[in-house]
Amino acid sequence: MAEVLTERRGHLGLITLNRPESLNALNTNMCRVILDALLTWRDNPQIAQVAVVGAGDRALCAGGDIVAIYRDILERDGSSEQFWRIEYQLNVLIDEYPKPYLAFMDGIVLGGGIGISAHGSHRIVTENSRCGMPEVGIGFFPDVGGTHLLSHAPRAAGRLAALTGMKFGAADTIALGLADTFVPAVDLDNLLLDLETLPADMAISRWSSIPERGYLHEEWVQAFAESSTPAILDALGRFDNPQAKAAHQALLAACPSSVRLVGELMRSAGRDLREDLIREFRAAVHRLDDPDFAEGIRAAVIDKDRMPQWIELVEGMTPEQRTARHFEELPGAELNFALLEQGMREKSGR
Repeated sequence: MAEVLTERRGHLGLITLNRPESLNALNTNMCRVILDALLTWRDNPQIAQVAVVGAGDRALCAGGDIVAIYRDILERDGSSEQFWRIEYQLNVLIDEYPKPYLAFMDGIVLGGGIGISAHGSHRIVTENSRCGMPEVGIGFFPDVGGTHLLSHAPRAAGRLAALTGMKFGAADTIALGLADTFVPAVDLDNLLLDLETLPADMAISRWSSIPERGYLHEEWVQAFAESSTPAILDALGRFDNPQAKAAHQALLAACPSSVRLVGELMRSAGRDLREDLIREFRAAVHRLDDPDFAEGIRAAVIDKDRMPQWIELVEGMTPEQRTARHFEELPGAELNFALLEQGMREKSGR
């Protein structure tokens, strides 16, 4: 069965991620299919808007296939670089798409799932939504433009999301700027039906509602405005609050080298998505050579012992040098956006 289904319904182009047994996790082929569909529909006058949904009732998309990345770390066959190269171009296409792009962020939406949803023009969450960028827990960092998106959030909240990898419900996902609108899950099918004939804004207004309040407005969140991890932990320790305690534990468990890398990436992010993705791509490729990345994936999904042994010091490098290495020029090709330009040339007949 196809991993991505594409179809036209009235004036709606519908993309369905179709790997429910894997929580619709993305792979290279899926990104290619989605990118090709968007390029085809972009200049099709019969398609007024596009929506992306996930098959099953558990997730839009739980991210990328990190088991495949683990194999690449061991074998170095270049597959991860190829995946990121296509995925990041897809993120840009979604961000720059000239037609309404609606993401139904129902259920689990993590990592790469944020990349195919939060860059869209209309991001819809439900009471089932559990959204976040959990990469620091596996020795990586919020990529797919994650550092770009979270740098635009209120500072403390964006740093909380980036440095802890915590998951957020509907109201807090909206507060972070990763979504726009709450629609009860029971009404999603009706919304999808309306999108076949009605403009996106009109259809959404018929079904939108107010979500239950989250917690990103609470005082303890401001602990993440502190400039260092020890200062954040110290500030969090002053609050007798279950979410504050969960954030404290999440930050303690996060990979220290990832936390340092996230700090540098977010300091430079926010001005231009393409520039930020070029920076993230460089960091991602270099991260394949950092021992913490393989160890994080091993502990999470290979051995599943949930006990990663992070390496604080790499021989021959200070922590600062270790972080800086992620921004060095790549020995191979840097990220470009040739697939998007090629698609434009093909559609225009040049």
